[in-house]
Amino acid sequence: MTIAISPQSNLTLDKSETISFTGIRKLVEAESKAVDQLILRELSSDVVLINQIGRYIVNSGGKRLRPALLLLVAKALSYVGQQHITLAAVIEFIHTATLLHDDVVDESSLRRGRHTVNTVWGNAASVLVGDYLYSRSFEMMVSVRNVRVMEILAATTTAIAEGEVLQLLNRNNPTTTEQRYLEVISRKTAILFSAASQLGAVLARAPHETEQALSQFGLHLGMAFQLIDDALDYKADPEKLGKNLGDDLAEGKPTLPLIYALGQSDERQATLLRAAIESGNRDAFRDVYAIVESTNAIAYTERRAREEAHRAYESLEQVPSSVYKEALTTLALFSVERNH
Repeated sequence: MTIAISPQSNLTLDKSETISFTGIRKLVEAESKAVDQLILRELSSDVVLINQIGRYIVNSGGKRLRPALLLLVAKALSYVGQQHITLAAVIEFIHTATLLHDDVVDESSLRRGRHTVNTVWGNAASVLVGDYLYSRSFEMMVSVRNVRVMEILAATTTAIAEGEVLQLLNRNNPTTTEQRYLEVISRKTAILFSAASQLGAVLARAPHETEQALSQFGLHLGMAFQLIDDALDYKADPEKLGKNLGDDLAEGKPTLPLIYALGQSDERQATLLRAAIESGNRDAFRDVYAIVESTNAIAYTERRAREEAHRAYESLEQVPSSVYKEALTTLALFSVERNH
């Protein structure tokens, strides 16, 4: 299967088939099952509440995209061993910890179509179990006994925390620029995609140039993924999305659709958008959506996502041809073609 990717146009397959993340995961199905089993084992604790919340998190589904990314890169570079299983679980633990903390900060009530942990057990439990997951992830990464791995993951978790603080500073701020927004999603979201890809290369002892190229692949893939997430907040089917439309607006987050719409609006529209961002007024969503749509802000956001996906695709040039490289290329398409 070959994929034509252009930053100026929609990404398309040369065969009429639906992009399915499930299909991509089949290539690493055995490894993914091993990761899931390891996650369940490492979540085990003699503290009952941790076990209850751990099971709730695991059963809530999720794409497991970041662990799959690490597994695919390791396979694409012919890695032999078991440490990719451990690090894939570490990546998922870090991701889940950030979600638990995010939901408290954002006061979210739904994720993946289910009540968030903070809604069921309260904010304190959500924060503390998030801390537990961070601690377990660092215990697991130490077991790999690779200084380079620890350097990457330590830098990654620091960047994620910085991204969270930057996003907090941007909250309810209608003067947030596109550049500041991109800085937030680079640190808060894309950096973990980058780490997952880079760690697969580190385990395979790939040349420095290949390692850096795969780090860039993950970074651009993560940027594309988040840009589409922000577009979906204004156009997706809520049941497929697993959360309420307009959540970003209600949380006072000036994401790219809003930022672009503000720059293209007339005075009346801009006044309405600024007021909605400052107040986090979900009741204004219908009017905000009409402005976002009329200014082509969703189309602009999707175009920027395709540009990032194209950069991700270009970063795979140094990876040897294989079915795993093909799957990585398909992930670039999946990131911009998905509807949830």
